[in-house]
Amino acid sequence: MFTNRYVRTIILSRVFLQLGVWIRNFAVLLYVTDITNNDPTYVSLISVVEFAPIFLFAIIGGTFADRWKPKRTMVWSDFLSAISVIAVLLALVMGEWYALLIGTLISASLSQFSQPSAMKLYKKHVAGDKLQSVMALSQSLIGIFTIVGPIIGVFVFIQFGIQVSLLLTFLFFLTSAIILSFLPRDTDDVKTDQAGSFMSEMKAGISYVWSNRSLRTLGATFAASGLAAGMIQPLMIFITIENLGQDKAFMQWFLMTNGAAMLIGGAFIMTVAKKVKPQVLLAVGLLVSAICTIAVGASKILVLSFALQALSGLFYPCVQVGIQTLLMKNTEAAYMGRVGGAITPIFMGMMVVGMSISGYLKDLSSLFAVYVLSGCLLIIGAWLLVPIMKEKQEKQTRAQSL
Repeated sequence: MFTNRYVRTIILSRVFLQLGVWIRNFAVLLYVTDITNNDPTYVSLISVVEFAPIFLFAIIGGTFADRWKPKRTMVWSDFLSAISVIAVLLALVMGEWYALLIGTLISASLSQFSQPSAMKLYKKHVAGDKLQSVMALSQSLIGIFTIVGPIIGVFVFIQFGIQVSLLLTFLFFLTSAIILSFLPRDTDDVKTDQAGSFMSEMKAGISYVWSNRSLRTLGATFAASGLAAGMIQPLMIFITIENLGQDKAFMQWFLMTNGAAMLIGGAFIMTVAKKVKPQVLLAVGLLVSAICTIAVGASKILVLSFALQALSGLFYPCVQVGIQTLLMKNTEAAYMGRVGGAITPIFMGMMVVGMSISGYLKDLSSLFAVYVLSGCLLIIGAWLLVPIMKEKQEKQTRAQSL
């Protein structure tokens, strides 16, 4: 994979981008909690400015990514993110700490333009049989930063403060933009002067998703798994306190165990990617996650809970890699940005819905009941994939008989 110039360059740029994002996120979180005396309203606003752009700009960014040249889009997105950090730093020096939230919103919004462009370059310049391995590599990178990102972010802020944290974020974002500038020039077959209007192209992208059975099915699976993830995400602290009798700080060890297992799982998928079909990978990941979710809700044994967290982390990359690979294989290059922009918000939207009702459901029933419901939703997500698996099998059978 690393012999491919596009993969090598994009992954390296993403290393620096992830460093900047994690340092910025924890610097903003810790600084805002300090300056507002742990005001929950302002703390919650941090999550809003990080997630809101996915709803507001995913389909818009995806549509523009299909209209614009991908290399140029990625370079300018990272460069403008770097400039926004400097603007926030200057505002902070003048005492306007609210600029931290605005700057985070701007940077998160720009990423909705950059990410679809990277997928377009992978679609065009990575061989079909290597796509799944590339997606596994990307997932492994996320796994690494799930472990080390919080450690780096907290360390930098505590040791050097908010201004140095933002300056490092600026440098990392700028480095990412510079690395991406070494990609080959965008080819002329990328249309920059589209005949159709922006709105007509955005509608065409949504229609494309709706008319494609595989993409419709993935959207439904996204909805089920997003709702399932959201329902249990706020409740992990209650697993730690109520089921296992630990204090809330102990939860970090669960998260680190899960993140380390994700890294190992992603590395393993890279070695077997060519042998396993993405729809099978996704279904297995969802089923194992369902079993682990239900078992975690029931477990009151510390060692067992750790083992379940590790097992869930090992198979979680199957879900992400399977979904991303299916999206790329079932989408034409011209619609890559719009398809990602239309489907990704489904997961995030349902996850937010799940998070908003999880506490109510726990009070209405029990912690274990919510985890069982979450596991059942994951099973439904896997069941929804059956038509795709049958369709792929029938096509393969017909191809072999010819």
